[in-house]
Amino acid sequence: MSSSMTFGDLKAIMGRCTGDIEELTEDHLGTAFTDLGYDSLAVLEIASQIQREYGLQIPDEAIEDMTSPQSVIDYVNTGLAAV
Repeated sequence: MSSSMTFGDLKAIMGRCTGDIEELTEDHLGTAFTDLGYDSLAVLEIASQIQREYGLQIPDEAIEDMTSPQSVIDYVNTGLAAV
């Protein structure tokens, strides 16, 4: 279990969940998942994978607020820092 999440960590998780991440770069951190082609089900799967890998509980309301890669990284790192 890691003490923080990086863009690379998130990209690896997204790759395991959705497969096609070749085009995803740090330039996309603030881009909405919907604009990147990810629907709410894909975001739910990403959050589920994060919960397993990081041992972090993510309530449904928080998942709804995870609208971009940056918002996921920020939420996870805030949660990990509080543990």
